[in-house]
Amino acid sequence: MSDFKVLSGDEGRKKIGELIKDVRICMLTTAGPDGSFDSRPMATQETDFDGTVYFLTRQESGKVQEMEDDTHVSLIYADPSNHNYVTAKGRAQISHDKAKIHELWNPMFKAWFPDGEDDPSIAVIKVEVEEANYWEASSSKLVFGIKYLARAITGGGVDVGEQGKVLV
Repeated sequence: MSDFKVLSGDEGRKKIGELIKDVRICMLTTAGPDGSFDSRPMATQETDFDGTVYFLTRQESGKVQEMEDDTHVSLIYADPSNHNYVTAKGRAQISHDKAKIHELWNPMFKAWFPDGEDDPSIAVIKVEVEEANYWEASSSKLVFGIKYLARAITGGGVDVGEQGKVLV
């Protein structure tokens, strides 16, 4: 990877938004009551990244209780086809905001909520991202593969991409 970059503000949010925009599933990690970590796949909402990420879930799920006990969460995004990866840390809040549920609702959620968007068990998870780390390939798969091989041969002398931290 190339030099480590530190981004913030609009520039940082834009960078993270570009890297996660096509990732449909991310892993949401919470802290369990015994100090262990629990991760589960969550459907990413198709909205522009502004520092906040939303999910819909069941109020009765274990993750909701874990977030009520400890609001620290991590979001892990992987786009291996483009060699892009993002981890984000933030604080979660749980709500039952009907307007937000309506805004986020799409027919695919009927699989989890057969009663539709008025199902009383729907909870909104709002994650305010505080910082993120990213790793991004600098070129196409073929070029990346050639650069990766060259980097191995030269002992790290070839730039294969970019990594950095974003302070949201």
